Amino acid sequence: MKIVSWNVNSVRARIDNILIYIKQANPDILLLQEIKTQDESFPYDEFEKIGFKSYVYGQKSYNGVAIISKIELKNVNKDFIKDKFNQSRIIAAEIELRKKRIELINIYVPNGNPINTEKYEYKKDWLKKFISNVKKKLLSNPNLLIAGDFNIIPEEIDVYDFKRYESDALGKLEIRKKFRELINLGLKDIYRLKNKTKQEYTFWDYFAGSWQKNYGMRIDHFLLTNNLVENIVSININKNPRSKKKPSDHTPIELEIN
Repeated sequence: MKIVSWNVNSVRARIDNILIYIKQANPDILLLQEIKTQDESFPYDEFEKIGFKSYVYGQKSYNGVAIISKIELKNVNKDFIKDKFNQSRIIAAEIELRKKRIELINIYVPNGNPINTEKYEYKKDWLKKFISNVKKKLLSNPNLLIAGDFNIIPEEIDVYDFKRYESDALGKLEIRKKFRELINLGLKDIYRLKNKTKQEYTFWDYFAGSWQKNYGMRIDHFLLTNNLVENIVSININKNPRSKKKPSDHTPIELEIN
């Protein structure tokens, strides 16, 4: 089974690229972030034509998450945390794999910039609530797969120039500690687990030739509970979609499990 996480930066603006990617990569499930559309405006028909059902938690012009799946999802949940600004940032659902009931949690963490503003406080509050609820969820289901745009640079190796981001909402120590809190609950950063020293990125800004210069960062992640690690076949950052015309500034990260 191939599960893909991708911040598409507007599902309607990137629909052609997404459909091309699906044809080439043949995923079973796509966890999409920053779809930037309300539920009623989501391109359900485009995905249905190629065999995917869409589960959407949208928002006008901003944010929004969705799960596009060939596989039937159960217990779809749009209320994983109480978001004080009512932003559409989490959608969860369950699948079954080898008799394991796995909860997929698709997240789009607030960016938090600029720091010393309400946006940064919102990010910290959001992460605190999220971590607390993950901890509670683990009591009822030890099989969690959390993926999405975390807007967190975990380590120095995960960005082209760490010094530039030490005081940024993506790289500040207290934010990186939140990522570590999740790991300490019994989760593994699967890309880093499989690639101890490899320096690859999932995001390149549109400005200043960042893509061409490879000025990127790894802020899109798959975190899996320890007892799912044995199911992992591979994990891959697919940079090809970032090179297309009208690309998202993120590129897909692909997990294969069996």
